[in-house]
Amino acid sequence: MDQSRYILWLKDVHKDDVAIVGGKGANLGEMYNAGFPVPPAFLVTTKAYFDFIERTGIRDKIKSILDETNVDDSENLRINAKRIQNLILTTQMPHYIREEIEKAYEALGLFGKEAVNLPHTIITSVKRESPFVAVRSSASAEDLPEASFAGQQATFLNVKGKENVVKAVQATWASLFTARAIFYREKNKFDHMKVGLCSIVQKMVESDKSGVGFSINPATNNPNEIVIEASYGLGEAIVSGAVTPDLYIVDKSTFQIIRKDVKDKKIMIKRDPLSGKNLKFQVPESKAKSQCLTDEEIINLARIIKRLEDHYNFPQDIEWAIEEGRLYIVQTRPVTTTKKEFKHEEIRPQGEIILRGLGSSPGYASGPVKIVKSLEDLSKVQKGDILVTKMTNPDMVPAMKRAAAIVTDEGGLTAHASIVSRELGIPAVVGTEKATEILKDGQIITVDAYNGVIYAGEVKPQEAPKLPESTTPTEVKEYYPTKTKIYMNLSVPDMIEKYKDLFFDGVGLMRIEFIIASIIKKHPLELINSSQEDVYINELVKGISKVASVIHPKPIIVRFSDFKTNEYKDLEGGEKYEPEERNPMLGWRGVSRYISPEFEKVFRLECKAIKVLRDSGLNNVHVMLPFVRKISEVRKALKIMEEEGLKREEGLKVYLMAEVPSVIFLADRFAELCDGFSIGSNDLTQLILGVDRDSELLAKRGYFDENNLAVKLAISYLIRKAHEKGKTVSICGQAPSEYPEFTRFLVEQGIDSISVNPDVVNSVRKLVHDVENNL
Repeated sequence: MDQSRYILWLKDVHKDDVAIVGGKGANLGEMYNAGFPVPPAFLVTTKAYFDFIERTGIRDKIKSILDETNVDDSENLRINAKRIQNLILTTQMPHYIREEIEKAYEALGLFGKEAVNLPHTIITSVKRESPFVAVRSSASAEDLPEASFAGQQATFLNVKGKENVVKAVQATWASLFTARAIFYREKNKFDHMKVGLCSIVQKMVESDKSGVGFSINPATNNPNEIVIEASYGLGEAIVSGAVTPDLYIVDKSTFQIIRKDVKDKKIMIKRDPLSGKNLKFQVPESKAKSQCLTDEEIINLARIIKRLEDHYNFPQDIEWAIEEGRLYIVQTRPVTTTKKEFKHEEIRPQGEIILRGLGSSPGYASGPVKIVKSLEDLSKVQKGDILVTKMTNPDMVPAMKRAAAIVTDEGGLTAHASIVSRELGIPAVVGTEKATEILKDGQIITVDAYNGVIYAGEVKPQEAPKLPESTTPTEVKEYYPTKTKIYMNLSVPDMIEKYKDLFFDGVGLMRIEFIIASIIKKHPLELINSSQEDVYINELVKGISKVASVIHPKPIIVRFSDFKTNEYKDLEGGEKYEPEERNPMLGWRGVSRYISPEFEKVFRLECKAIKVLRDSGLNNVHVMLPFVRKISEVRKALKIMEEEGLKREEGLKVYLMAEVPSVIFLADRFAELCDGFSIGSNDLTQLILGVDRDSELLAKRGYFDENNLAVKLAISYLIRKAHEKGKTVSICGQAPSEYPEFTRFLVEQGIDSISVNPDVVNSVRKLVHDVENNL
């Protein structure tokens, strides 16, 4: 091989070329030259990287910064890593390297989808297209027995156009100096200046189907079984856990299919033709419930997996994709997972599935059904029962705490049942549509909230699917420093003892509705009219102080009450004070209540409670106004707060919920009245798209989607306008808890903090850490 070249094609590369193209690049070349179906790619060699830092004169600058870096000082490490990355990104790439990359990219576009690994020359007479590519990092020290660099460098998907490809290549070079990568090399005594990086530029495979495969069953360590997982669209849906894939088991010696477990694959991830981004789409119901791979495709894939194992003389873990009927092997690596680490289900007999829904809070439980049709039914829910209802509301939280699991007819990932169940740490399956019709009081069922299914009877763990590893508060145990603050949402004050040791920077949303509905229980106007105002104030103080005192001096942002009329009506005495509204979601709620003559007294009681807390020394307590619509109403609410002793200039911070589009459009004017904004992505999405967030019917058809471009544009605009005014922006909706891509978007836009449910605080912190290091 000519090691002086900047560009190599897969045909030029073999497994021993790690020094030139890194471990990943060498592996792709090895597979290609062995005849495996690998997507076309060219490789920007480590020589290009080394020549770049040497000939531009930044090598010595990088070394100088590294010499003054203390990797055990996380802040010093973070700052210096950023300095090096910025140095690489802002240094102009020499034209002779850039031109080679551009020519190779143009060659990759020859013959459209039929392009294979072409020679290094350009055939100018043939019509080209600008393909979408993935630009991946391949470090020259990775995949060595003594080193594990996996996941430390960047990957960029859906890159199009030669200028963007050049920028992406340069960005992969910069990612060689993330804080995490520097720390790893330092601790493992690798010379920073001798580790090079190859950039793999590979055609994006627009997968119709994709998945993973193992040449050994890693759940049972059975070497005679090939395991395949499959779903629709890009493989990211499986990796991210957005979908439960089909599972196929193939006998390695006979290639007979010995097991097929077909799942309801409702979601797929595909590239959006307008934005060029990978987005989630609903799979048509008939297709979602059908077998993803044909038997012929299963057997063909199994044979290739067996060939890979034979070629490497070691069990392999592969990633595969099918585009327009053509199979590609995207990656292969040795199987190093243990049974504990393996994610798919144990191969064991299952019980009778009687219902399916959306597993929105992970867990597994068996018990007797208790159907709750009204608040009068709550008392029959005892410890260990399965609470079954149309949809939960705040009044049901005490019963939810007693229940072993929750099953609902309606709702999605952002429904009350989902959010509260995750916080309480109990399994929940929502959106079954007919649980209250099919299930009967006293009936024994088993709730598998990992897969969103309900079994008849008690299905013992050894008979049920193996519980997939889930993202729990204890899964990520290492602290990852982030510039973006990671806050936690909380409703139930007592739960702070369970979550106090998570890696959070404060409570970004403390809902007081639980205290009102579950402890006070009476409508606040009923308390006022019976001279029991102190009950309201004292219970709020008691509940909030439980959290504020434990996390002090970390901030806790308390949202003033945001019940809707139908929810207030359910409180004791509520019928006297609440009007009948046809659409409570868009009715008398939030600040419109606080400034109304009918409810102002209640708002003053909540202000008094906050004043008591701050006067007691809990100066970490701040407040948030929900469902803001008009500038004039905020002014009136602030005036009432000041009359009760709550002034922004005395250390109290006041935040506005950004849920109504008017707050977005007038962000610069609202900014004059607050210290910052907190995006309520649930309500903001439904009001921008005109979608009821709890409509299971519309959710199934993909209408409720925080990833919608209109929602993202609104958020981006708010962040920009707020920052122009020196105000902060946070988010306390469900989207960052569920969609890693959405979290990446927020960080890229410069959001100041992200507040998520407790079960994902640590994992979101790690994700944000990685995103920040790659920016």
